[in-house]
Amino acid sequence: MKAGTKFAVGAGIIVLSVAALMAQGVKQFGQYSLKPTELAARAEADPAFYDTGVKMEAKVVPGTIKRDAATQTIDFVVSDGGKQIPVTYRGLAPDTFTDQMEIEVVVEGRYGRDGVFHATTLLAKCGSRYEAQYNNQGKPV
Repeated sequence: MKAGTKFAVGAGIIVLSVAALMAQGVKQFGQYSLKPTELAARAEADPAFYDTGVKMEAKVVPGTIKRDAATQTIDFVVSDGGKQIPVTYRGLAPDTFTDQMEIEVVVEGRYGRDGVFHATTLLAKCGSRYEAQYNNQGKPV
């Protein structure tokens, strides 16, 4: 075999290996987030979907955050406007996770057969907290 052919075969094997590793990584970590309505519908349609690792994105229902400092547990309810799902999370919450306004969260974990989402990761999205406040003349306060 010529040296050029050996080089082409070796390069092809390397490229295919890297592509296979990338595809596996995207498959494993490239999950998209579900809304509460989608999550409930999927779990109802396929009971095997319960207790499977998923990511959910929704808004926290104001007034539902309950903290237990002794166990570092936070219980709250999320909604997408259609379905409400209770969430329990054990750990430290981000600083932007407050009960003062409507908070968007992304939680990763498992949706249990008890109807509670058991989160292992809690991310709070709160862009409005950092936006400028304006008075009725349209000027920054």
